[in-house]
Amino acid sequence: MPSRLYIGLMSGTSLDGVDGVLARIHENGQMKVEGHAFRPFDAPFRETLLALNQSGPDELHRAALAGNQVSRHYAQVVGDLLAQTSLKPQDITAVGAHGQTVRHRPLEFDGDLAAQQAAVGYTIQLINAALLAELTDIDVVADFRNRDLAAGGQGAPLVPAFHQGVFGLPGQCVAAMNIGGISNISVLHADGSVQGWDCGPGNALMDFWCQQHTGQAFDRDGAWAATGTVHADLLHSLLSEDFLRRVPPKSTGRDLFNPAWLEQHLRAFDKLSAVDVQATLTEFTALACAMDVSVHAAKAQRLIVCGGGALNGHLMRRLAAHLPGVDVVSSEERGLPPLQVEAAAFAWLAFKALRRETASLKSVTGARGARVLGALYPR
Repeated sequence: MPSRLYIGLMSGTSLDGVDGVLARIHENGQMKVEGHAFRPFDAPFRETLLALNQSGPDELHRAALAGNQVSRHYAQVVGDLLAQTSLKPQDITAVGAHGQTVRHRPLEFDGDLAAQQAAVGYTIQLINAALLAELTDIDVVADFRNRDLAAGGQGAPLVPAFHQGVFGLPGQCVAAMNIGGISNISVLHADGSVQGWDCGPGNALMDFWCQQHTGQAFDRDGAWAATGTVHADLLHSLLSEDFLRRVPPKSTGRDLFNPAWLEQHLRAFDKLSAVDVQATLTEFTALACAMDVSVHAAKAQRLIVCGGGALNGHLMRRLAAHLPGVDVVSSEERGLPPLQVEAAAFAWLAFKALRRETASLKSVTGARGARVLGALYPR
């Protein structure tokens, strides 16, 4: 069966850097990952991107330059993948490049009830896709989310259709969860139907707190959190967030779950030790994710976890503890390592875009219908 090579690039809300995969995709959509590369963001650039999550002076200028820098990081990862596999740019059909999300506010701000115009809102992923095409000499597909917003959707999550292809099992209900900076879930029902939405917090708050108090970018394996004690009142305060009870479709980001949000909740608990806060933040993420599985995916007997959260042993154990009767496993057990899943999804989305095939799901984003996602920037 004919196949072509695609590269998928993803830098998520964890802000750790860029993951890239080289994927061979057959005409029927089946995929095999043949290479993986990662380039970290340095601390100053992470701070630049974090600052762009909020309004600030000269932010258009800063965002444009950051988009150029993201694209240069992406081009380096493409170069790494080509070097690994001894391939040339002309061997690659296209690069699917997500960009770096700095704002995500769908269905807000610009509605007009009098004119019967629904709000579209916006989602911003920093990337200069034309520059990426110039640097790599490969066709680039980018801007995957805005078409769904234009159709009245959330623009997120976009991976459930891909999860169905790689993790779905005929006749079984399976849940797939990505725990990156923000967590999202795909519910792959036994009848082939799919749901998906953002659960809420992932690693973002835990990483922020760990960096502030240990100097480390993240809590490796959750070892620091595991030495602390969960504070019940703080946990109750965190769980009071209205977003957690909102009915899907729904999506969120650092616009909500950010250091300022955490600071508001910590004001009444200023005597807590840093390690107990970390333990409580980890429990918060585990519970928020587990509640969505229990409430909306009660028939699922297996939860497949990907993203950086799948590498946090303490978080995975807490997630399993809140889901008795559910087999909580890493995506590695299904043949796709946790840090490759989202990048692979954007290789697949590029494949779908070039074929002018729809890749969004009305049942996931709430849009008026499925849409072809992505814009092409020829090399």
